[in-house]
Amino acid sequence: MKLLDLFSGAGGCAKGYQQAGYYVVGVDNEPQPHYCGDEFHQADAFEYLAEHWQEYDAIHGSPVCKGYTVMHNLPWLRDKVYPLQILPLRESLTAIGKPYVIENVMGARWGAKGLAKRGLEAHGMQAGWLCGRMFGLPFYRHRLFETNWLWLAPEHPKHQLNLHPRSERFVYGGTVKGLSGGAAVLDVKPRRGGPLPHNTIETVTRTGTTEPGYGLSQWQKGAQAAGIGVGHAKGWRLAAEAMGVDWMNRAELTQAIPPAYTFFIATQLQNILL
Repeated sequence: MKLLDLFSGAGGCAKGYQQAGYYVVGVDNEPQPHYCGDEFHQADAFEYLAEHWQEYDAIHGSPVCKGYTVMHNLPWLRDKVYPLQILPLRESLTAIGKPYVIENVMGARWGAKGLAKRGLEAHGMQAGWLCGRMFGLPFYRHRLFETNWLWLAPEHPKHQLNLHPRSERFVYGGTVKGLSGGAAVLDVKPRRGGPLPHNTIETVTRTGTTEPGYGLSQWQKGAQAAGIGVGHAKGWRLAAEAMGVDWMNRAELTQAIPPAYTFFIATQLQNILL
């Protein structure tokens, strides 16, 4: 099975498809020296698609997300102009008729207020979404996946506190008292950051050594745990490890998604292609 990976970046999406057995060809308008796919072409994604779509069994596209992300609402970014590519990509892929996947941020979801405010409702993705917690990963990083074929998402676990003993982001200290249902039970004491949100005993998802008596220097909210919220700071290597993209540098990491997401999508896409 041969898959076209448009707007490829360094290949977070590509790796998941490769792991599922696909031959993946990446296309990006910027050089991608660390791209992990089987082939790479530096070219305009739309031009390459128009000329080569017949060569592929399926097509994945991750158009630039900056015009759709909620970060666009920050005062210092409001005047920035970013390409808005979801709608033209969808129109192109629909006309081609091959199985496709479009991936983007939650700000691009159908009915999002941010799209309506800017008159971009037509870009809205009627899509399912994936979260790192669905795959046992120590972060959220929600992403939309729009397809022209049916796929089913895993159950979405309740967001919890995440623990990573090697994180750089200190909030509280404590000691593991024991295990409960596969999670570490902490006796935590405030260090800085204000009062504990619930009780002085917290149950957190296990993402490291959790033997009773193991001293922990921190715990933190899941949204700031390994893999998200550390990509722009000195903890980015920890984020790369947690995401499964350790071949990327810091800048590439911030634009990537975990390969686990596209591996999951790819296994269901196989049912359409085979």
